[in-house]
Amino acid sequence: MKDSFDVDVVLFSLLKGSPASMVINGGIYTGDDRPDDSELEDIVIRNISLTQDCHPQTGVSNVNIYARDREVTIFGRKQLKADRKRLDELSKAVLQVLRDARIAGFGLVIENQTVLAEASVKQHFTNIRVRMVLE
Repeated sequence: MKDSFDVDVVLFSLLKGSPASMVINGGIYTGDDRPDDSELEDIVIRNISLTQDCHPQTGVSNVNIYARDREVTIFGRKQLKADRKRLDELSKAVLQVLRDARIAGFGLVIENQTVLAEASVKQHFTNIRVRMVLE
């Protein structure tokens, strides 16, 4: 039986050193290891559910990709908004790695994707939800 820490390690290993890790200017982290004040383009992996004591195990993890907000002027007022172009580039790189993954006993399906705000560090992030089946 795997636990949530095992799942985080598998996803971390998959992304670390991949083409996706080469396009970000920050790091790849698991759980809440991302520095609180990071303003870099970081990837954060967090397992949010994993069945126990049943076979096959099923679970869901989040892969969050952070990018700094960009300043725009709307009706003469400067505002910070999501850098959707950069988030799109980063997301495509990560999605490609996840879709190409071939891990024995570990099936991945991209369940959904959305963009959310992280106002405390003036960033937005793409949340990619990954459903897994562990044989």
